[in-house]
Amino acid sequence: MLRQFIRYYIPHRRLFALDMSCAVTASFLSILFPFLTRTLISEYLPSGNIRRIIITLAFMLGIYATQSFLTYIRVKWGHVLGVRMEADMRRDLFGHIQKLSFSYFDQVKTGHLMSRISNDLNVISEMAHHAPEDLIISIIVLIMAYAVMFVFNTSLAMISLIPMPFMALWGIYMGSRMRKGFRQVRKEIAEINSTVENSVQGIREVKSFGNEKLEKARFHNSNDSFRIAKEVMYGRMAVFHSFMGFLRETYYFCVIAGGVILIFKGRLELVDLLAFILYVGIILPPIDRLINFTEQLQQGISSFERFIEIMELHPDIEDGENAVEFIAGGGELSINNISFKYDKSPDWILKDISLRIKGGRTIAIAGESGAGKSTLAALIPRFYDIQQGGIEIDGQDIRGVQQRSLRKAIGIVQQNVFLFDGTIRENIIYGKPDAVDDELNAAVEMANLGSFINTLPEGLDTQVGERGIRLSGGQKQRISIARVFLKNPEILILDEATSSLDNESEALIQEALWQLCENRTTIIIAHRLSTIMRADKIFVMRNGKIVEEGTHGELLSLGGYYKDLADKGTLEAENAEYNQSEQGEI
Repeated sequence: MLRQFIRYYIPHRRLFALDMSCAVTASFLSILFPFLTRTLISEYLPSGNIRRIIITLAFMLGIYATQSFLTYIRVKWGHVLGVRMEADMRRDLFGHIQKLSFSYFDQVKTGHLMSRISNDLNVISEMAHHAPEDLIISIIVLIMAYAVMFVFNTSLAMISLIPMPFMALWGIYMGSRMRKGFRQVRKEIAEINSTVENSVQGIREVKSFGNEKLEKARFHNSNDSFRIAKEVMYGRMAVFHSFMGFLRETYYFCVIAGGVILIFKGRLELVDLLAFILYVGIILPPIDRLINFTEQLQQGISSFERFIEIMELHPDIEDGENAVEFIAGGGELSINNISFKYDKSPDWILKDISLRIKGGRTIAIAGESGAGKSTLAALIPRFYDIQQGGIEIDGQDIRGVQQRSLRKAIGIVQQNVFLFDGTIRENIIYGKPDAVDDELNAAVEMANLGSFINTLPEGLDTQVGERGIRLSGGQKQRISIARVFLKNPEILILDEATSSLDNESEALIQEALWQLCENRTTIIIAHRLSTIMRADKIFVMRNGKIVEEGTHGELLSLGGYYKDLADKGTLEAENAEYNQSEQGEI
């Protein structure tokens, strides 16, 4: 873990060297004060050497000024060092999170991730700056101070060392206990973040069900757990600091008591006792630094452990060493005897599924909820890896091609549209970030979005709000369709794209969707017959298996499972609509 932490210093080694050199220089200068004071009192003052006294006092004043300048550099650029390391860690953490597979996000809470990206890394940043600085300053000052003290009087220097081993043992003992407490506090902060995020994002559901009290109760539970964790932590810190403070104060006691005894025995001069007392004043600040270092180190280690936990996670799905770029060639899709189940699930979701789709054709997948339709669709872009069988697109096994190039060739329109907090323009060009205005405008028109955008004072630069909260469901859906139009994929997956819309919105979106389906391989997952029956072929799923296939008319004439679904309303029994179409659209 230490090696992983040190590597974040390497890009900023010059700043680190500047910070440490200022700290070391200031430490050397601080050692001079007791020595100069002793010289003034024992030599220059008794001899009445005014010139030496003035030069020494001026030199001491110069040291103060120099230390002040060094402190400015150390405080400013030391913190800049910490901030830059924090930014690097945040960049690496976010980049690594982007690589992780869907199975990870299926289990983790967003609030927990936010806590690691913000709170934990801020703690690590403070440790990255202060810990090495405090450690180096403390060690240098202690070594140099004791070197001078041993020169002055070995016996008194040895007596003054009595508290040090007890402080070291106490710091080691309490350090591990504090680290556990800090780690628990970090977990509870993450839980609070998750609770708040859930409540804010679901505020409409909260208010529509009148469950404000329930949300308050949930928050109070998280808040109380956080409070208790912090109280336990502060209890351990109090024990640590109180006893450490007692040992710290015994430095003065040991020096004064030992000095009195040595003076009484004629083995120490009074001026040397004064110098020792001044050196104790020099020694105690680095000891205070080491005490704070112990606490800060434990906080930093607990946070860095949480950082490493994520960084050491490996994606379930990775490109193979010999993965090649996917080359689209018409969008012919072959699904060959695949079976799939989710991690830690004992049951198979899909069982021995096989189907073929010719390039440019439209197929529909029908079935009750839980039949495995959306799971099957998620396997095509390789969001999850199958356990048995294989999937080929244009003759290329999806496990042998680069994920990014594969997913560039696949467009997905889902029921629950996600819009980023930004403008309509920014959300549409997400499908092709380098798109020019002509391409953008064409996508807008093909998605039947033009008339709506023309009514907006700011047009494409209108803010959509978080998750598109300022727009209706139909408007959000058309933006997602425009986004896919701009991407222009070889294969299109429509996963319940119109199931939650009113009739007027659905009519506009259906028209846009059928334009989107032209000349590309399309897989439709839907419950509405008005959507399904226009497909070239329908595959009917039940309990993870394909049990029927054919056109809408063929499946109805079979009188099997598909017809049962239509009759009982699972497929929104619209036989009347189908009959009025005279089967001419199939």
